[in-house]
Amino acid sequence: MSESVSVLQQEAKLLAQKLFGKRSKRGVALANHLVDICTRVKGKEFLVIHNPGGWGSTPLDDLLEWERSIVEGVSNTIGRMGYCWLTVQYFRSGNSWLAHMLDMKEQTKFLFKGQMRKSIELATEVRFISGHFKELKIVLVGVSQGAAFSNAVMRQISDLKQVYSIELGLFFPHMSRRVVTERTLAIDDNGMVPDPMAHRNLWLGFKSYVTAPSRWLKYWLDGHPQKFTYCVNAPGHDYNWQYLGVRRRIEDFLMVKFGVKNKLEVRLG
Repeated sequence: MSESVSVLQQEAKLLAQKLFGKRSKRGVALANHLVDICTRVKGKEFLVIHNPGGWGSTPLDDLLEWERSIVEGVSNTIGRMGYCWLTVQYFRSGNSWLAHMLDMKEQTKFLFKGQMRKSIELATEVRFISGHFKELKIVLVGVSQGAAFSNAVMRQISDLKQVYSIELGLFFPHMSRRVVTERTLAIDDNGMVPDPMAHRNLWLGFKSYVTAPSRWLKYWLDGHPQKFTYCVNAPGHDYNWQYLGVRRRIEDFLMVKFGVKNKLEVRLG
């Protein structure tokens, strides 16, 4: 193991102890995670961090198709612009019903007050990574609750000029807290149908959640069980990469902020 890696491990360990104290399993996991990210991002020019919507626990392969298309679209656009990148996910909850129940208080507090310890942890991680890779551009990507989480992180690291955020479909309770800077792309409609969750259409939003259990039960009885989030049907609260009003705005944002590497001609879209 090289000396530089050893130094990195020690710094990550000290940071983890500061957050969680000594002999903490969470601290050990964080230290190992930071070393892993820093090792993988070495030689890359971009780090894309996806904050999943909902509970924030869904792996990329299990995401709703439209949310996965956004993550892939952002990453692929950066690649077509000529840059090397690494895409990772940040999970703010475990991916089980038990984990969700245990996190209920924290999630509710975040929804109504915008406060969540996980946002402090990710902000600390981003600060650590950016401190070791001064030229690395970091792009946070989030939809719905993931967008709110990204914005909460951005508010804590406003001094880090190398960090950017793409936020889609912010849930309306977070609107009063949202801070949009020149490094933030906030999209509140998909260019096709108004987003009820972003524009406070309480009736349509309420209806989509109230009818979700019956859809979930129908899938289950038909022998084709689906995740509950797949059964929440809120027209307008989807931001598929194929929607021109979504794709073009993201591509334009990335092009304006970063440009094409070495000024090579690159076709987007």
